[in-house]
Amino acid sequence: MKKTFQERIAYALSISTDTKVFEMGRGYASMTPEVFKKCFPGRKAMVVADVHTWPALGEKMYAMLAEAGVTTEKYIIDKEEFHAEWKYVEMVDLLVEGKLAEAKAIEQDDKHVEADAEKAFKPASENYFILVSVGSGVINDLCKLCSHHHGQSYLTLPTAASVDGYSSFGASISYQRAKQTFSCPAPVAIIADTDVIAAAPKEMTAAGYADLAAKVPAGAEWMISDFVGTELIQSDAWHVLQDYLDDFLSRPEAVAAGDPDAIADIFEGLTLSGIAMQAARSSRPASCCDHLFSHILDMTEHRFNGKLQSHGFQVAVGTMTMCAAFDELFKLDLTQLDVDACVKAWPTLEQEQERALQLFKDFPAPKLGYTQITQKYQGPEEIRRQLEKLKAEWPSFKQKLQAQVWPFEKMQAAFKAAGAPYDPSMIGVSREQLRDMFPIVQMMRFRYNLLDLAKRGGFYDAIVNPIFAKGGAWEI
Repeated sequence: MKKTFQERIAYALSISTDTKVFEMGRGYASMTPEVFKKCFPGRKAMVVADVHTWPALGEKMYAMLAEAGVTTEKYIIDKEEFHAEWKYVEMVDLLVEGKLAEAKAIEQDDKHVEADAEKAFKPASENYFILVSVGSGVINDLCKLCSHHHGQSYLTLPTAASVDGYSSFGASISYQRAKQTFSCPAPVAIIADTDVIAAAPKEMTAAGYADLAAKVPAGAEWMISDFVGTELIQSDAWHVLQDYLDDFLSRPEAVAAGDPDAIADIFEGLTLSGIAMQAARSSRPASCCDHLFSHILDMTEHRFNGKLQSHGFQVAVGTMTMCAAFDELFKLDLTQLDVDACVKAWPTLEQEQERALQLFKDFPAPKLGYTQITQKYQGPEEIRRQLEKLKAEWPSFKQKLQAQVWPFEKMQAAFKAAGAPYDPSMIGVSREQLRDMFPIVQMMRFRYNLLDLAKRGGFYDAIVNPIFAKGGAWEI
């Protein structure tokens, strides 16, 4: 029997390692001063917003906290658009220490040189400001990591159902031109005012729908990792979201229409996704290859019509693409695998390292593939074990994967209904570009994925090439 909203949240908070308060409802922003004083008695608040979220909610929160007797400062990021880059981490680190003028100087310095990430940590102090994040994913990730640098937590007030990072363990930051996840605790308190969230621009909600939908193929790739034994499924982290995922995604038309209840479902799903990451102490429950396409676009500073594309819109393309790859996988009869031939053809670590260096030589982070493939490389005997298991258990395992993954056409139709991109051209990516990303996606992270399995089994070309062939999902 499925749980009610109250039961789902109670269970989620019982398995969360960091978040102790999650309040969601109409007008709930008014709870902020009370929650702040309860979580951070006697501490000062620093409201962090940008030019969009300050009028949406930040200004109101600043006034309410001050009126409630909390010593409060504010910082408004002046940029119209910005990514979670290390420059802004250094900026927000200064805000924790109350150094607003120095923070503004970093923000305005277009030639700022990154400092050493290892030197960002400071001893905890009661004199620091507690960050109150008012915004979407970028501001939240910055506040999350910078609070961790100072040995304390923070409070977040989401302004859109756009990402799952509000409640997640870890912050996704670009450092030394590489997008990477820095370990840091989630906020102690999340206050989601559904009036504010439902009023967010529709494209932000559509991005959140896509980010939540990514958990469909990402879940299947976790199942693959569990099957071969590299990263086992953790029960709590799986069931807290996956048991309800299809329900949360079931009303894309209502999401596009701005229905508050449908948008609340998306926000709840995103929050549960983040809590799943807390329970796992990893982003494994929430992302795999679907997100890596987005990371490539971020790291190459991809723009469309002069604008950076949102995380969720980029992930939408990656999600549909991985659904297409699974469609091709399910056409194969892997009970006929020639395991001996696969093991014989398996490259050495040195060969894979050289392939990575060639593949990434013109990439913003040229050593990324080398370090990641070195971490996840497995020898011939382990490859044999995995492939013999796959060959023997393919019919039943295929059935389990098919129960998890949506077909490409179903996912594409849902994105179209929700107002998310349903073709790569809608974010300025050609099908040729998307095809050429596949080798980088396979190698750019240590996490075991579908493409790793396909490389081991010699069916990589059989699941990738048809996607772009005549009649394929992304026919060129």
